Amino acid sequence: MNSLAKVLVRLLVSAVLLYFVLRSIDLAALWQRVQGMNPAWIALALGSFVFMQAVSVWRWHRLLRAQHIDITSRALTESIWVSLFFNNFLPSNIGGDVVRIADTASAAGSKTLATTVVLVDRVLGLTALIIVASFGAFAASLVGINVPGARWLWIVAATGVALAMPVIVIPKLTTYLLRPLRLLRKPWVDERVQRLEDAIIRFREAPSALVGAFAGALVVQVTMVAFYLLTAQGLAVPLPILLGAVLIPVSLAVQMAPLSINGFGVREAVFAFFFRRFGLPIDAAVALSLVSTGLVMGLSLAGGYMFLRRRWA
Repeated sequence: MNSLAKVLVRLLVSAVLLYFVLRSIDLAALWQRVQGMNPAWIALALGSFVFMQAVSVWRWHRLLRAQHIDITSRALTESIWVSLFFNNFLPSNIGGDVVRIADTASAAGSKTLATTVVLVDRVLGLTALIIVASFGAFAASLVGINVPGARWLWIVAATGVALAMPVIVIPKLTTYLLRPLRLLRKPWVDERVQRLEDAIIRFREAPSALVGAFAGALVVQVTMVAFYLLTAQGLAVPLPILLGAVLIPVSLAVQMAPLSINGFGVREAVFAFFFRRFGLPIDAAVALSLVSTGLVMGLSLAGGYMFLRRRWA
């Protein structure tokens, strides 16, 4: 019942936000913009998204190899696409992570280790997301575009790095931070804490894996910005590159908060806010948000097919 209540609340938030955003725009202009899509630009956008998934597989593979976990790139590719499907068609942002953990737990010999790798991948991705947004805001300021709240992006990025570095450099710190759990005096708790510490030690011993995975995370975030910019071109949306470099990462970061159903409503409200702030048409903001989301959901159906093929096998 609690889970159902949370879903209903998120659904209500999405519906209310979408209502207020849609009521403030010219729906006829929105539909006309969607109807006039340029297929060539949309095809390029889809291609960039597929490339982004390939880079995500590569960086995940590097992290797994640092933990001496041997899984083929083909298996990880399928897992990434299935997780994308779950992220888009379940009312949660963590459904895909559950898939990735389940797909690698057997090879890792431990759900704790598989979870640690996925968690590190997530943290690297979030850090890269904030850094791309920060540099976008900085570049925008150089040409006279003032992005509200830009300094908070740098503060969040610096805080994240400051918190993560001691854990990697001093693995024993993890044991100290988790010491209260050991007071439970449960063997399974001690075992999982030890596995977590061992995983962090292996990451520290393979710095090139972390650096490579972080570089891959930066490529993913830049490619995500390119995906939206290409979609904007396909919709004849006048989205400047520097604005896109700020708008897209900020929108993605806000969507992580469990406030709505898969970011619907929240994403459109963020797009509308930035477009209005810079004198761009609001119908273009909503069109870009909805069409890009529809493209991602359409591509994620490939993951749904892969999941069903597993069930039939």
